[in-house]
This record gives sequence, C-alpha cells and structure tokens, in this order.
Amino acid sequence: MAIPSFTMRQLLEAGVHFGHSTRRWNPKMASYLYGDRNGIHIIDLQQTVPLLHQALTAVRDVVASNGRILFVGTKRAASPRVAEAAKKCGQYYVNHRWLGGMLTNWQTISKSIARLRELDEKLG
Repeated sequence: MAIPSFTMRQLLEAGVHFGHSTRRWNPKMASYLYGDRNGIHIIDLQQTVPLLHQALTAVRDVVASNGRILFVGTKRAASPRVAEAAKKCGQYYVNHRWLGGMLTNWQTISKSIARLRELDEKLG
C-alpha cells in the first residue's frame, strides 16, 4: 500500500500547525513547538513532516501484518470523519468521550461493558 504524499504547504493550508491553547499543554511537547500566537501554540511543521511520514509508515506496516489500528478523534468537528475513516478500512475507533483507563485498565473497563450489556438485556 502506498503512503499518501503531502507537502508542508498542504499541512499549513489545512491548519495542522495550530496547537492547543498556551494554557492547556504538556511541557513534553515544548521541543515540537515553533512558538505561540494569540494564545495558541504553533506546531513546528519542519519536524511534523518527517514524523508524520514515519507514523504513516508504521501504520502501513501494522495493517500489512494484519494488525489493528485504533482511530481516536473526540472533538465534535472530527467525530464523524473519524468514524467514517475507521469503518472504511475496517478498524476500531473512539469518536466520543475517551474513558480513562480504556487502554491501561482494560480489565475494569471490560467489566463495566459486560455489566452494561447485562442491563441492556434485562431492560430490552
């Protein structure tokens, strides 16, 4: 499968360089930031281009070996597109609220899901 090509200009025009508010950020991201403007962090696209290519290569390799990809996009604007893209390629997705522990505490989360199914059966 071919990796999609993209240019820095395309990323810029798509607004990829706009990050989070300067009040809500993780200091570990500092080395990936170009600066800030009007209270919004600006992401360094010179670093983004090769790292995005690296990520796309990793995704391609996982899918090629019949692995699974989890699509995550919980913002209202991205939610329908995330679901559509994941369904289109038969992968999993989370496009509403992310539950804490969904990956790191699956044992507890899966019990909650089982309980929800039980209640669904009783009520339905």
